[in-house]
Formats: sequence, C-alpha cells, structure tokens
Amino acid sequence: MARRVSRRKMPDRDDFRVKERWKIEEGVFDRKTMMNIEKVFTHGIVSEITHIISRGKEADVYLAKAGDKVVDEYVVLKIFNQENTSFRKRVEYVKGDPRFDGVKADIRSIIKIWCRKEYGNLKIAKEAQVSVPEPYYFNGNVLAMQLIGDDGKPAPILRDIGIDNPEEVLDEVIENMKRLYQAGLVHGDISEYNILIKDGIPFIIDIGQGVSLGHPKANEFLERDVKNILYYFRKRYGIDKELQNIILKIKD
Repeated sequence: MARRVSRRKMPDRDDFRVKERWKIEEGVFDRKTMMNIEKVFTHGIVSEITHIISRGKEADVYLAKAGDKVVDEYVVLKIFNQENTSFRKRVEYVKGDPRFDGVKADIRSIIKIWCRKEYGNLKIAKEAQVSVPEPYYFNGNVLAMQLIGDDGKPAPILRDIGIDNPEEVLDEVIENMKRLYQAGLVHGDISEYNILIKDGIPFIIDIGQGVSLGHPKANEFLERDVKNILYYFRKRYGIDKELQNIILKIKD
C-alpha cells in the first residue's frame, strides 16, 4: 500500500529535480546551493554530475557531463562552501578592488562576489589569451568552466609531476602573467599548486583572488606571485632568474 505524503511535507520542486538528475545524498548541500546547481542544468551547461574531483576548505570541485550549450564533453563545477568562515581572510582581495566597492562583509555575500569575480577574471584572462579554463556560467556559489585534461581526467598540477622542459614552462608562466597584467589583472596567489600541465603547457587556475591594477596591493601581490614561482623553479629545477628583471618584463 502506498504511503501518503502530507502536502506540508512534499519535497521542494527544485530540490526534487536536482536529486533526480544527480542522486546526491541529502544534506550534502544546503537548499540554496542545490537551487544554484539546478541552474547549470536548466541553462544547458551540465547534463549530469558524475563525481567529485577534489575537496577543499573553500570549495569542492566536481566533474560533470556537458549539456547541449557546451561544445566540450565535460564541464568542471566549482562549488564554494557557503559556511566557510575562512573567506573573511580573503576580503582584502575583494574590498580593495575598485570593481567591487560596497561589498557586504557577511560570508554569503563575500562568496557570491568571489564566484562572480572568478568568472569575470577568467573571462578577462581568456580574452587576453592567457592559458586558463574557459568560463561557461556562474550562479551564486556555483561556477562552471572548462575541464583542462583528457577523457574526463583533470591534468596534473605542476607540484605533482616532473617536467622535461622546465625553463620553457617557466617562461610560459611568466608570459601568461604578463598578458594578465596587460589585461589589467594580477593573479595574487600563483604557485605550483594552481598551475595545471597539459601536453607540456601550463594552465593557470584558481583566479578568484585576482585583483585589478587599481587595487592598492596589486604591486605587492605581483611581486609575491613572481617570488613564489621563481622560488619553486629554482628549488626544484635549479633555474635562477632575477626577481626585479622578471617584474620589469611583466610590466613592460
């Protein structure tokens, strides 16, 4: 005998559709996040979410099959954790940026701005021919973008592999930083942990903290980025380049 469900306890329509399309365990995401995820389905960006790629303090990253609005076979979904209070430490990357004056200080507002900011930064970088994932769509705390990898498998990060052409890769990373700077942005947190290597080519990811050149700490962030990447290549591959020369090259 079928059990009758009271009208008061009927599942929310958006929640139900998401759970039907992707059999996620109840309680993994809050209702608002599930509604944001639903938008990537209704906009034809994603047809199915397959599995988690990585889990982080600030965001979880999922692999999804592309919808009819995306040419590629796969899409990456980056879903920011709306309960993560560590985003308060990231406020300096938002409030000092002239593009985001007047942002509220509560966590959900910061994360919403962060997601929109990463999408916008990726658009700017892509138009400047910087090697970054193609951004497809964002809504709330959900960002959809291109998978950098093959056959549904993400490319490895620079930190995790040895490369045969380290000097060429370093030069390409510096060139990407130069193109980004010429487009009016500084990455702000570049390192061997947010560079993917595909077919020997470095792709820069995690660009949400990127700031415009109008940010009061833009030059400080640029110098820190260059220091980080030069230190890594010097320590692992013995490549020695002078800090100020590289900064001048990027700004030239």
